[in-house]
Amino acid sequence: MSKSVAFKHYQRALAQWPVDLLRPEVSFQKAMRQRIERRFIPSTTNSQDNVVANDALASVPAASGMDDKAELEQVNVLYSFVENRYTKKYPITEHLMKPASNPSYYEDLMAELQAAPQRSWLGSMVNKWKGFLRFS
Repeated sequence: MSKSVAFKHYQRALAQWPVDLLRPEVSFQKAMRQRIERRFIPSTTNSQDNVVANDALASVPAASGMDDKAELEQVNVLYSFVENRYTKKYPITEHLMKPASNPSYYEDLMAELQAAPQRSWLGSMVNKWKGFLRFS
């Protein structure tokens, strides 16, 4: 594994990232881990990168065009999302959370998002058909 400071910070930030309950099969952590592994861990699978000398196979390290400062800036952005810095810096006002046209919209939305992961397949289909068939 890489001993890079940025690599360690990526790993630490991704360990703190919350799991998406609505779509557990789509993982931000998994996608980011694959990205940083490609970025930080050199690959020696390319046959043209390998050199044979004296009947021994040697790998030529890939030239790294990685800028540590830029990587640390990206890690800082990831930490800012994990720590909710922007929510703390720019708090949402009551005026935005309770629009005049539908004051309970965001409360209803949060209740629905919290109930959705525990809902059965049949319950999901019933709600889907309720959305299609509206009688008023």
